[in-house]
Amino acid sequence: MKLSFTIFTLFLCINLGAQVTQEIFESFKLQERREVQYYIPENYDEEKKHPLIIVLDGEYLFDQVVATSKVYSRFHGMPEMIVVGINQSENSIRLDDCAWDEENGLPSEKGKKFFEFLGMELIPYLDLTYNTAPFKMIVGYDITANFQNYWLFKENSLFNAYVSISPTLAPQMETRVPSRLGAFDKQIFYQLILEEEKTRDTPRIKEMNKAIEAIDKESLHYFFDEYADADHISISTYGIGKSFDNIFGIFKPISPKEYKTQILTSEEPVMQYLTTKYKTIEDLFGFTKTVDLNDIMAIYAASRKKEDFESLKPLSDMCKLEFPGTMLGFYFEGEYYEQAGEPKKALKTFEKAFIMDEIDFLTKEMALEKIDALKADFGF
Repeated sequence: MKLSFTIFTLFLCINLGAQVTQEIFESFKLQERREVQYYIPENYDEEKKHPLIIVLDGEYLFDQVVATSKVYSRFHGMPEMIVVGINQSENSIRLDDCAWDEENGLPSEKGKKFFEFLGMELIPYLDLTYNTAPFKMIVGYDITANFQNYWLFKENSLFNAYVSISPTLAPQMETRVPSRLGAFDKQIFYQLILEEEKTRDTPRIKEMNKAIEAIDKESLHYFFDEYADADHISISTYGIGKSFDNIFGIFKPISPKEYKTQILTSEEPVMQYLTTKYKTIEDLFGFTKTVDLNDIMAIYAASRKKEDFESLKPLSDMCKLEFPGTMLGFYFEGEYYEQAGEPKKALKTFEKAFIMDEIDFLTKEMALEKIDALKADFGF
């Protein structure tokens, strides 16, 4: 669909130079102006794709999601994300945005317009303005958590990930959501967060949870977290970080537990684990992630521990691409030739490593030790 900027206009930009801005979005679909908040990562790069997170109930949830996004992208190897919050508290407009028909449980007339505003105006604008990744996530609480489920009713879900915080469910939603989640072949992440304190909707939410858990489909990634100390008000401050852990868990650097329980116990070549990890990231999220040095070192350690020296060659090739100018690729390649019984190739490769930059634990002294040992052993 061709977009026309006469349909919607952005103006009244506040603090344009900051990472967080607030704007008034003039919507043709709603025939009204709406407050929208934007967080653009500090290191936003037009050449890189960034996942997009839409946050309903922006006044309450936007800051929490932005803070979590910043911490996780900095320390957990997750992608930097563009976060957009839709403010809905003024004049209780959220009640109109997310209202449903009591007979069929579908959005009211205003709800349909709000649905189109997000899907046909705001998100296309963001996709045109920023280098967004195909992966899109939505976060909602209470009635806005229910509202986001309506995108599941489309043949192709606009969102890849849903974070539903203590939803107030429309009629039939406890059966419709599991039915729709089971129908998709595309990868869908669905996170349900619930307080232990009982509400009117608790039995229906538990019923929905049970039905979703029964779905046996590899394309569905479902997570349910219940918090004993939370009530329906405080629950909005719980679980957002955990949802990021669940949805973006594969982005995190290889942990000691992962190393011990998955890599060392696998019967596949060690390098295959790393290849599969990064291919899965690309398939799920629609962009290539830079390989973490931590992951390189974990695979190197596992190759040595399991005496899987064949994995050192593809690992060295990857290092030459990901860490050019450093010793990493040539040092690992030297070890591969050393273990393969090709001392002349090993010697030449360690000599190449010696003139490269040091990195992590690898030093020129280590390369020189390898060179001296090969010369002494084989009389070169």
